[in-house]
Amino acid sequence: MEGIVSSKQQQPLVFAYYVTGHGFGHATRVVEVVRHLILEGHIVHVVTAAPDFVYTSAIQSPRLFLRKELLDCGAVQCDALTVDRIASLEKYSETAVIPRETILATEVKWLQSIKADLVVSDVVPVACRAAADAGIRSVCCTNFSWDFIYAEYVVDAGSQHRSIVLQIAEDYSHCEFLIRLPGYCPMPAFRDVLDVPLVVRGLHKSRAEVRKELGVEEDVKLVIFNFGGQVSFACVFPACWVEVTGGVSTFWLEVCGKFYSGYVCGGSDKEEYPPNFIKLPKDAYTPDVIAASDCMLGKIGYGTFSEAMAYKLPFVFVRRDYFNEELFLRNMLEHYHGGVEMIRRDLLTGCWQPYLERAIRLKPSYDGGVNGGEVAARILQDTALGKNHASDKPCGARRLRDAIVLGYQLQRVNNRIIGIPDWYNLEENKLVGRSSEASQFLRLLSLNLLGFREVEDFEILHGDPQGLPDTMAFLKSLADIGAGHDSKKDTDDEVREDLAAAGLFNWEEEIFVARAPGRLDVLGGIADYSGSLVLQMPIREACHVAVQKNHPSKQKLWKHAQARHHADHEKLAPILEIVSLGSELNNRGPTFDMDLSDFKDGEKPISYEAARKYFAKDPSQKWAAYAAGTIVVLMTELGVCFENSISILVSSGVPEGKGVSSSAALEVATMSAIAAAHGLNIPPRDLALLCQKASGESCCWSPVWGDGSNDLCPAEVLGVVDIPSHVRFWGIDSGLRHSVGGSDYGSVRIGTYMGRKIIKSTAAGLSEGNNKDDMDKDGIELLNNEASLDYLCNLPPHRYEGVYVDKLPETVTGEEFIKKYHDHEDSVTTIDPKHIYAVKAPTRHPVYENFRVEAFKALLSATTSDGQLSALGELMYQCHYSYGACGLGSDGTDRLVELVQEMQHSKASKSENGTLYGAKITGGGSGGTVCVIGKNFVGSNEQILEIQRRYHVATGFKPYVFEGSSPGAGKFGYLKIRRRNATE
Repeated sequence: MEGIVSSKQQQPLVFAYYVTGHGFGHATRVVEVVRHLILEGHIVHVVTAAPDFVYTSAIQSPRLFLRKELLDCGAVQCDALTVDRIASLEKYSETAVIPRETILATEVKWLQSIKADLVVSDVVPVACRAAADAGIRSVCCTNFSWDFIYAEYVVDAGSQHRSIVLQIAEDYSHCEFLIRLPGYCPMPAFRDVLDVPLVVRGLHKSRAEVRKELGVEEDVKLVIFNFGGQVSFACVFPACWVEVTGGVSTFWLEVCGKFYSGYVCGGSDKEEYPPNFIKLPKDAYTPDVIAASDCMLGKIGYGTFSEAMAYKLPFVFVRRDYFNEELFLRNMLEHYHGGVEMIRRDLLTGCWQPYLERAIRLKPSYDGGVNGGEVAARILQDTALGKNHASDKPCGARRLRDAIVLGYQLQRVNNRIIGIPDWYNLEENKLVGRSSEASQFLRLLSLNLLGFREVEDFEILHGDPQGLPDTMAFLKSLADIGAGHDSKKDTDDEVREDLAAAGLFNWEEEIFVARAPGRLDVLGGIADYSGSLVLQMPIREACHVAVQKNHPSKQKLWKHAQARHHADHEKLAPILEIVSLGSELNNRGPTFDMDLSDFKDGEKPISYEAARKYFAKDPSQKWAAYAAGTIVVLMTELGVCFENSISILVSSGVPEGKGVSSSAALEVATMSAIAAAHGLNIPPRDLALLCQKASGESCCWSPVWGDGSNDLCPAEVLGVVDIPSHVRFWGIDSGLRHSVGGSDYGSVRIGTYMGRKIIKSTAAGLSEGNNKDDMDKDGIELLNNEASLDYLCNLPPHRYEGVYVDKLPETVTGEEFIKKYHDHEDSVTTIDPKHIYAVKAPTRHPVYENFRVEAFKALLSATTSDGQLSALGELMYQCHYSYGACGLGSDGTDRLVELVQEMQHSKASKSENGTLYGAKITGGGSGGTVCVIGKNFVGSNEQILEIQRRYHVATGFKPYVFEGSSPGAGKFGYLKIRRRNATE
């Protein structure tokens, strides 16, 4: 590619380049762009918090000016692998929000003083706004933006900082366009995009020169350990360090006839290293060392990722917690056969050999451009000279509030996907296709299996697939995985989880399959913990789990599990192995394994609290707690002793984060399959109660009890409520990720329990107060009952309004409440003294919600009429707005409810005597799915599709529509299958 058109004969341009304070990767790639700008005679002022040597070691020029300033903090890390989400949001607030006005004034003045021709940001939000205020054009150059990163932090942990995300997005909207780097995240804040190749620092020395300087022979396999400079090597892997220095030779000695030696990049000067480790100086030029190595072990960041790709270095990586950009870099790395994932536990315990053995056999195949620094510099120069790269496309700011969420998959402009490279499309389509029931259905249709006379690959020894398309698709996928195991070939497009699944089962032995659907919360939702009735409908989408038990001597072990197991045990012991298909779609590890003895404390099962701590060690594998946790429950509640190893394969079509109980479906299906494999006959009611022990939520009832005939299940099954044939429910996904573990949900729960405590205290005071003599015996007894109120649902609305509503504050600080009432009497949540909690709205919600559910239940059995549907819809609307008053609404779900109302009140709807009648947010709120009620006829379906279309146009996100029902786990039972011999 031709170089930058020379501008040395012209007046030098002045660039102000702002660099985020998050890690060295941003600074190192900025170096490459800046180097090319300076080579063309331009002046570059870099605003950075990185050490000077990062820039001066590569650029020695009087045209480079470094200004030390921290204008954003990035992600605050507890260690090399973990982000503190709350601390990150609080630090950003301290760094960029509180002093915002001062920062803007200072930056505008400085930009004008240096006479900047162009502002470049990687990727400091306030720099774009400062440039706009100074009347200077600005461009961003990055692979991710902080609005996308912080969005998940806000959803999961810090709702009080929600305005930060919106402010960052607004700052970015002042940027003229984005220079987008490979491995990018969705960045809908930017109006226009120009893609460039990888930005990679070039080599200063050859591989032979580097090895000679380090005294390392060519036949020695070299590994570079690169976990950043923020912590010492020993702090990152304490257990591993003990093992290495203890002289364990089985790992460090021969592998494939070669010896391993290691570089430690960024390690502490205070630590002592084994003799085969070489401590690199802080200012070592990493690209040269990478090119001289045979493998890298570390964490994925843009710098390590791009240089490993460019120099075709196999990369053994460990997932980091809440580094949202990592998923996109990882997908690209693995697409080009350059990555091997290591489980964090194996990193910490020194079980590295299987991963390194696999890595050195890889043949990384990236063949794209690596001159992104030069290309980006040319674009920046042309822009500073006046070239206009912007188009007439509409500004993305109008769709930010819905688009900047974790569930938003791709950037769209005018509903058209732009600039999506093959590696991105292939990976997404592969994963989406795996989890989509629609694609499974079409696949079955093409395979001519819908008639279902028998499953060709399996003999069904017990149970009936009931002709369910998703069950048949799951059995077909099992057969494909088994066939892949037989072929013993790793194809280029093989998904990593398929390889793990192929080695999971003994394919000639019996396998037990269970199925549990998700559920749509029609009414009740968050009032369940206040004792309210909850009406839930099983949906068509379901989770399938296959289980096999084997004697430890017959259990197939993955290589990394085998190495760890043999190191820890002198004799065979039972283990648990789990594979989750479609895991990358939700950014979690695809496999999990553990010794079942870890679930024991002596001869007794470990406590539930100890089990929670066990799974909290590695958030990327925390998903496994939903499946493995059922084993702890069976051990604790039923006294089951698991002497055999257990293999579990999970394939779920229930979308995560949509408020349709994906975790409950997983728990129910897993416990059903494990129970069947071990000969346990657990009645459906007991199964639901046991799964509640695992999750602590009531949403396990519907996945168990549904019979597929459009019935509604209350949380404790008091009876199944028939849905009249003229009534129909739909679910519409807003695209905003829902989390019952999020801060909004927890704060509302705390406010609810605070309200109950205040009501109880008020009732006790009234029953013992000065007016006691004026009350009759029944009145005193009523107050005494309310003074010991167990659930808010047991307080009638008229008592709430007549006696207690004026006693409840709108809000209260945690400190004020604790001082007056000591405790809110909820073992699940903890009051933060500094937090301001809403009290009145969260207390009112369950009181009225229980009344609404009772009324809804009665109306369903009333005489068929438009008035019946109108009343049902009105109850749902009331519930929706009550969620909003509690702070559990969202812009996306509000928009969907508004669209339903537009349809309901349209002339077309009135001419047909109404079609849609009501809608509400579901589950824990703060995003997720909206439930819609309407007439069961074709006009309603057409209106649902029109809502889907309008929402897509307004937000760029096409919502998924849930419709139909399916049998619960109790109705489905289980399948016992055995693979047919190939000769049969």
